[in-house]
Amino acid sequence: MGDETGEETTRAAIEAVWRLESTRLIAALVRIVRDVGLAEDVAQDAIVAALAQWPKTGIPDNPGAWLMTTAKRRAVDAFRRRARYDAAFAALAHELSEAVEEDPGAGIDHVEDDVLRLMFICCHPALTPEAQTTLTLKLVAGLSTREIARAHLAPEATVAQRVSRAKRTLAEAGAAIEEPSGPERAERLSTVLGVVYLLFNEGYSATEGDDWMRPTLCDEAVRLGRILTVLVPDDPEVHGLSALMELQSSRLAARAGPDGEPILLDAQDRRRWDASRIRRGLDALARADEGAAAAGAGAGPYALQAAIAAEHARAASVDDTDWNRIADLYEQLGRRTGSPVAELNRAVALGRSRGPEAGLVLLEQLEDVPALRGYHLVPSVRGDLYERLGRGDEAAEQFERAAAMTSNERERALLMRRAHAARGDGGRVP
Repeated sequence: MGDETGEETTRAAIEAVWRLESTRLIAALVRIVRDVGLAEDVAQDAIVAALAQWPKTGIPDNPGAWLMTTAKRRAVDAFRRRARYDAAFAALAHELSEAVEEDPGAGIDHVEDDVLRLMFICCHPALTPEAQTTLTLKLVAGLSTREIARAHLAPEATVAQRVSRAKRTLAEAGAAIEEPSGPERAERLSTVLGVVYLLFNEGYSATEGDDWMRPTLCDEAVRLGRILTVLVPDDPEVHGLSALMELQSSRLAARAGPDGEPILLDAQDRRRWDASRIRRGLDALARADEGAAAAGAGAGPYALQAAIAAEHARAASVDDTDWNRIADLYEQLGRRTGSPVAELNRAVALGRSRGPEAGLVLLEQLEDVPALRGYHLVPSVRGDLYERLGRGDEAAEQFERAAAMTSNERERALLMRRAHAARGDGGRVP
């Protein structure tokens, strides 16, 4: 029994290592083998080898280096099987002979450049927008096919086929492995910004599973955002996205309790908000605003969302928040993007600034918007507005409806607690 428990503990530790290392491992391997599909295959081979060996020998001091060494050796084997004794094989073999002999410092080199390069590759113009997003979420975010399917409301089989086709398309297009520059970089930049934001959002509010958040994904997105501000310093929206992610991520420590249970904005201890990230976010927002003014343009979508986050960051409490300003910013965002989610958030802000009835009026106008059908936050917002009007039973019904629609276990439990609290039983879930 003890051995089984030990093996389970080791397996859990290996899975944790994979979550931390997989993106950087695959990104570095793409640079070496110059084939996205092969890089993913040999990385998977490495983790299979770890699952077989580490329960017996223990987890090495530098698991990332071990995985990289093993993956490189699998790549050499793959080249041999393909009889490709070409320059890539020679370079890889030479690198192995010099660098991977059980060297505890032989980790994944050029990590930042590798991950960013992988993102630009995933956003290659030969791919459809759906394929670009899906491949990035798979390789960079490390999301499972099931998680991606849930996020896009698509069948798992469709997502799996999309990933396979995307990798095949890249191979057939002879996609350049080097990070693009000049006009080609500019052409892909908006897509890269979009997938970085998707990566952040999946970390901030996990689509499904037992965790309310996945902070490592947020941290990776923030890191990539900082790199992009150096890579493209004159683009206001690059700074806008970085500002948004810095400000939002400042709340991570306050968004969950000791056991991982969600804590909503009203109940958060703002002393736990990360002041250094707030400062970086406000500085980045100022650069975004300066860049937009210099270009004679208005604030872009990321900068508008960052401005909303800044209002929260500057406020000492929910009651001190300038909800009128937030409602105005959401209105600008809705006009700029046509996003019904922006309008849903405006309903929340109107409910705070002008009363719950004003929020409900706007919410009713969103009833038949196709993109919001099946979106669990619609009944959740309605439930909140009903609750603030004292309509407890109606609020409970909406919270229960939202709970049935979400795939995140933590969020479902939170919504059920709110439903029971709205009915007056103290939020106890039977």
